[in-house]
Amino acid sequence: MQSQGDGHDNGQEAGKDEALRARLERLSNALDAQSGAESARKQEDAAEKAQRTMGQAMSLGFRVLTEFVAAIIVGGVLGWQFDAWFGTSPILLIVFLGFGTAAAFWNVYRIAMPAKGSRDRLI
Repeated sequence: MQSQGDGHDNGQEAGKDEALRARLERLSNALDAQSGAESARKQEDAAEKAQRTMGQAMSLGFRVLTEFVAAIIVGGVLGWQFDAWFGTSPILLIVFLGFGTAAAFWNVYRIAMPAKGSRDRLI
């Protein structure tokens, strides 16, 4: 009788092993599916971050360009108008174009440097 009990116990253990292996297989498949979905989400997040970074860089570039060109144009217009008023053509135009260029570089420098107390640089 002892041998029949052992055979029955081995059958139960084999059934338990099969059940555990099936469960392990289901959990492995679920884990693989979840990690695949997480990987896809990370790729989407990386692509979105790259687009956002590109947009910020373009925005900063257009701002620098606008500040630079505007300062030179304002200096030139002021110099031209003062020359017209005072009859000193082209002395004041040259002087104010120089001031406009200096102001343009100063504006670009201010944009590029972080504010005091700030740890972030814009460029």
